[in-house]
Amino acid sequence: MSEHHTSVPALLTVVGLGPGDAALCTPQALAALEAAELLVGYTRYIGLIPDELRARKRVMSTGMRGEMQRCQHAIQAALEGTPTAVVSSGDAGVYGMAGLVLELLEEQGLLDRVPVEIVPGVPALAAAAALLGAPLMHDFAVISLSDLLTPWEVIERRLEHAAAGDFVIVLYNPRSTHRDWQLGRALERIAACTGPTRPAGLVRQAYRPDQAVMVSTLGEMPWEQADMLSIVVVGNSQTRIAGGRLLTPRGYMDKYRVGESSQRR
Repeated sequence: MSEHHTSVPALLTVVGLGPGDAALCTPQALAALEAAELLVGYTRYIGLIPDELRARKRVMSTGMRGEMQRCQHAIQAALEGTPTAVVSSGDAGVYGMAGLVLELLEEQGLLDRVPVEIVPGVPALAAAAALLGAPLMHDFAVISLSDLLTPWEVIERRLEHAAAGDFVIVLYNPRSTHRDWQLGRALERIAACTGPTRPAGLVRQAYRPDQAVMVSTLGEMPWEQADMLSIVVVGNSQTRIAGGRLLTPRGYMDKYRVGESSQRR
């Protein structure tokens, strides 16, 4: 494919915009957007780009499930010499577009021809964790409940192993209009191992105008409020609710206080 193009390919950046608030879009991400002539992304995520910046750029956007089309359009534009940025919410390498861009370039033999830069962003799990307190202070597993690209049997097996391994569990894509049963099934699988009193958190629209933050337990959380713009966090066996926040100890208190006690003796 690349042999048909005589122009020098331009830089193709894959940019993480952060969770939604412009204050959480990093200076590096803003610089990458400024340097691009064409912005490519899901319509909702294009809307996260500051208006004054977006107005100065060409934009190509599509709705859901247009990922292949968008990424291929971006690659073609970069091949033809147009500096291009593909945008994702959160971090582009966490359920974002970084992987697909690289896969398409690999498939077409363009990895050595098209210069690519991945620009990190604040991921949704980090934004949700900050709003909930400190739930991710120890080992955690991140699992998407979307079975569009991953068989449900695989997702369910991962959930069971994560719960059995006493990981804090972060769930992406918990519920959509057409996919409304997976969250309930996932929570049943987790609760079978942890019990219904395990502390949990639900964050909707983190750092966006309709933000909602809830802390409760697996059995008491109003899970019907979860949607595709939500992050679910289920604590491990040490996680507790402290002052209305989730707190997962890292182990400092036990280790260093035990050390202090033995020194005194």
